[in-house]
Amino acid sequence: MHRRHLIQAAAGLAAASALGVRAQGGFPTKPIRLLVAFPAGGPTDITMRQLADNAGKILGQPVVVENKPGAGGTLPAQQLQTSPADGYTLAQIPLGVFRLPYTTKINWDPVKDVNYVINVTGYAFGIVVPTDSPIKNWNDFVSYAKANPGKLSYGSTGTLTSPHLTTELIAQRLGIQLNHVPYKGSAELAQAITGGHIMAAADSTGFAPLVQAGKLRVLNTWGEKRLEKFPDAPTLKELGLGIVQNSPFGIGAPRDTPAAVITRLHDAFKRAMEDPSYVQALDRYDMVPMYMSSSQYRRFAQETFANEKALVERLGLAKPS
Repeated sequence: MHRRHLIQAAAGLAAASALGVRAQGGFPTKPIRLLVAFPAGGPTDITMRQLADNAGKILGQPVVVENKPGAGGTLPAQQLQTSPADGYTLAQIPLGVFRLPYTTKINWDPVKDVNYVINVTGYAFGIVVPTDSPIKNWNDFVSYAKANPGKLSYGSTGTLTSPHLTTELIAQRLGIQLNHVPYKGSAELAQAITGGHIMAAADSTGFAPLVQAGKLRVLNTWGEKRLEKFPDAPTLKELGLGIVQNSPFGIGAPRDTPAAVITRLHDAFKRAMEDPSYVQALDRYDMVPMYMSSSQYRRFAQETFANEKALVERLGLAKPS
């Protein structure tokens, strides 16, 4: 009797599973585009390509990465607003998306007009200077900035990105003025700092190879604890600034994408995250898997949207109302 019940239950599950596939119309039946907010060759692009490759094998259709850099990482989310809600166009959603309405006039809502699929990871950030810089540590950086208001130039991966806003928040807390120079991504920023065009750079740890090659020095990192790769670099918390920034990001779809398609995408990307190849790709940049389900990610979006408003206003960067 017990065995018969098990067989019936298994048959029921198989039927339900088949029904689920039919409900999605056999989704996907063609390649899926994944719009990535930063240029090719940087940490985001490299890790997202590995994730896309893994997800494509699970879904049975390629997930093709298209780079859409610029506008503080918000172009992919903007493109979702005019894309069909069929699951074939997805976008990376960096934290900058949640600041957009406070700094720019837009006609869509980052919380309501994106269907949040899954959060996948976040960044390890820090501030670096060239090895031959007279700035040898964080105290030197602060002392120079205090003695030379507005003269210490630093680059970031773009205006209103997490590296830019966090550095400005640091400056505000220390009562210093810095000279911000925005770039289009980590690769361009690396060229600028190694070429002597700027004095410092705030970025994710895409700068690690240049540190290991002896070209850059890490002054601080922004996580909860020190990074294994840079054990001598203090965290912002250790420096008494009370700031932790890891800028979680994930994948979104157009607002009206069917629930069954979102579930299929979520499940595929969750499995893709768990593949050792993705974990290894993240590890190259001191990143770790940072999973949030669709409902958790939606709640994160709501909370972050409120928090970013406070940050943008505190820094005096909000658009005139």
